[in-house]
Amino acid sequence: MSSKKTILWLTVAALLFSFIFFYQRHVRPLPPGPAKVLPELRTELVTSVLIRPFGPAQLQIRADRTNGVWRLSQPLSYPAQPDRVQKLLEFLQQLKSVQYISASELRTNANADEEYGFASPQATVVIQQGAYVPRLRVGALTNPGDQVFLQLEGDLGAYVIDAELLKYLPGSANDWRDTSLVNLDELSFDRIAVTNNTKGDVNRAGLPASTSTLVLQRESTNGVWRMAWPLDARANHAWIEKGLRKLREIRIREFVSDDPKADLEPLGLSPAELDLGFARGTNGLVLLQFGRSPTNDPSRIYARRGGSAGVFTVDKELLLGWCALLNDFRDPHLLSSAEPLDSIEIVRGEERSTVERRPDDTWKILPGDFSADATLVAGLLSSLTNLPVAKFVNDVVNAADLPGYGLAPPLMRVVLTLGGAASSMLTTNTLTTNTLALDFGLGTNMPDKVFAKRSDESIVYAILTNDFVRLPSATWSLRDRTLCHFSKDDVASVTLRCHGKVCQMIHKGPLSWSFAQGSQGIINDGAIEETIRGVVETSAIVWAARGQESRKAYGFTDDGYHVTLELKKGEKFDLEFGGQAPSGNVYAAVVLEGEPWIMEFPWLMYRDVATYLPLAVNR
Repeated sequence: MSSKKTILWLTVAALLFSFIFFYQRHVRPLPPGPAKVLPELRTELVTSVLIRPFGPAQLQIRADRTNGVWRLSQPLSYPAQPDRVQKLLEFLQQLKSVQYISASELRTNANADEEYGFASPQATVVIQQGAYVPRLRVGALTNPGDQVFLQLEGDLGAYVIDAELLKYLPGSANDWRDTSLVNLDELSFDRIAVTNNTKGDVNRAGLPASTSTLVLQRESTNGVWRMAWPLDARANHAWIEKGLRKLREIRIREFVSDDPKADLEPLGLSPAELDLGFARGTNGLVLLQFGRSPTNDPSRIYARRGGSAGVFTVDKELLLGWCALLNDFRDPHLLSSAEPLDSIEIVRGEERSTVERRPDDTWKILPGDFSADATLVAGLLSSLTNLPVAKFVNDVVNAADLPGYGLAPPLMRVVLTLGGAASSMLTTNTLTTNTLALDFGLGTNMPDKVFAKRSDESIVYAILTNDFVRLPSATWSLRDRTLCHFSKDDVASVTLRCHGKVCQMIHKGPLSWSFAQGSQGIINDGAIEETIRGVVETSAIVWAARGQESRKAYGFTDDGYHVTLELKKGEKFDLEFGGQAPSGNVYAAVVLEGEPWIMEFPWLMYRDVATYLPLAVNR
């Protein structure tokens, strides 16, 4: 053969090889992946799932979907866990075969049914989807154990699929039963009856055994819980809501029995040791009953729903709040968090004062019409709404009983007004429908406590003395604590007076001070300027008293230490110092509206005044 023909044939061979390589490898479609075993299955269209577990003692399990809700119908009627049913259907919808064994291959093996596990399948699954009703037999595991044989009715072949399917198949109806104790969100309840049947003179609810039920009522206006029986009282709303949240968390740990003839007494369920009944008005909705702990697990207790044969166990810890003392269900505060107040009046002896909210949400103090300190008012509201009850003293008192508690007349009365009432409503002892009075008194039998009573209740409480003394004795103590409404640059001079001595310094400019004629000493311009800035920017820590008659009690004398700031506009600000407060701060006084107002002045600021203003050393 000539070389030309050889080259020609080599060229043809190369072209054919290129065609085969590129077309067969890149142009021809790839073979399809494993086909779905149930290509027509649509989970959202399935209305029924039937599982027949292997074994003569195993009952078949059936779940039906009605109006989008799954419920067991065999072997008992019970709400199902929808996610468990749904996960099985989703797995089957996406199920693909790893390998398919044809019918002809199976026929060659006389023992195929036994070998592949179809003679005694692990489970049979029947799905109802309209006219489409696939039936599956789950056979034996393959030799490695990670796959399982599967056969469809009407198909004589067999599939090899992922053994993960076995995780989604229930072994008994309990695997698919809803483990929720109760769906409170679906109950439109406004009443809870708590019955404690523990034997003894006083049971766990703190109630006599003959009256071992307390009833809680949710008020329709604000959704707040109130105790309706055995006494009419404010309820511990937070405690009850916490208990309801824990009820929502409770899950059934074990289904014990569905026998309607089961003996409930050994389980503590006849009678139940704790009953929780939920109702809407007089219409009962659901009754939950709780008994004793199993001997082998003290962390759980037996439980059932009233009217149902089922007995199960739940975690005990989540129920302990409902086994509390009676008073734990009562509001632990003298005043609950309430609507915004329009005014607060404090009456102590003959002195009456009011702090009133203005339309711009600022507060004014009456009489006097001066501005209140927003922080102090907020602190008073917080103190009132967080004032803890130390003891429930007497649940039913009449007017004749009040003097024994120091409540007629009271040591102090605080009147709270809601709903835009005018301050004139607080000038008499007559209370209106939008006012609430809190009375405080001292008794002889509780020296460490103060008695208290609300005007809308017949109950006498006791609060700790330390909590009472934190309340202001008059609203004037809530006055704005800002002392100066000018800056250090507005100061023209400073005059110091003490024990007849006078020293004056002139403010010539930034960091520039000099003595006025007749005054002398050593001037430290920076220290004096910073001290004056500190005085101008300092606020009162707390107002302690007011009026000339209070001066002596707080260590003020006629020739005491004064610091007077004279402003460039001719105004003066006079700060007088008195004795030391128990807190370690120093009492100081300023004149407001023509009378002295006494405050606690910061000790550190007073130290700077005493150190850097020249006359201080002569005090």
